[in-house]
Amino acid sequence: MSSFSTDGKSEKSLVKMVSIEKWFGKVHALEGIDFEVRCSEVVGLVGDNGAGKSTLIKVLSGYHLADKGEIYFEGKKVNIASSLHARKLGIETVYQEQALAPNLSISRNIFMGREPVRSLGFMDKKSMDRESMKALQSIGLHLRSPDALITMLSGGERQGVAIARALHFKAKLVILDEPTIALSVREARQVLEFIKQLKREGISVIFITHNLYHVFPSADRFVVLTRGEKIADIQKKDTSIDDLFELIVKPPSHN
Repeated sequence: MSSFSTDGKSEKSLVKMVSIEKWFGKVHALEGIDFEVRCSEVVGLVGDNGAGKSTLIKVLSGYHLADKGEIYFEGKKVNIASSLHARKLGIETVYQEQALAPNLSISRNIFMGREPVRSLGFMDKKSMDRESMKALQSIGLHLRSPDALITMLSGGERQGVAIARALHFKAKLVILDEPTIALSVREARQVLEFIKQLKREGISVIFITHNLYHVFPSADRFVVLTRGEKIADIQKKDTSIDDLFELIVKPPSHN
């Protein structure tokens, strides 16, 4: 039986994961997880190392198949068998390492694997350059040239390129895995602004992090995992950073 939070609001559900189970050998990585993201909502997915956050997201983004459970996207039951299928649905994932090619240009990175071609089969570089700069500007990131190499950018700017790529390809849900890790205070603030812009564009976000001080201002709701169990699903107005911290460090109860 699912246990999704309700708060009287009428937001439409974008994703529902119901009773998700995942085993790795004898390790029960996910224990009957229910997880929901509504349209235009930012959900903070928090928990300590080994809580199951990354495993849950990898099921949603097609990297792992659940052993049990169901996934619904925009109200329809789906079987997300690959990352390509996830992207076709409109689910884009930005991992900690950003999956960027450091020695290629900004525009090549934004279009990597999805390059537009002209009639003779050549890459349409003009279109790629133009659309890349538009995508960056749409999240408030103003870089000089689409030809700049990724290796020349700051950590915050690199995250911006990865987020702009998701925005350009019409993502409905962007999953951000520790997007502010190893960034300076200024760079982290820049990434948090990108997240606000995604929400303004009507795009849902799952923000996975250990850093409650970064996720708290950005998220509308928090889901707390501990050792593969969901122990809380709570609106921001009903909690605090201290409350969330206590939930994360509290050992799970086993029936």
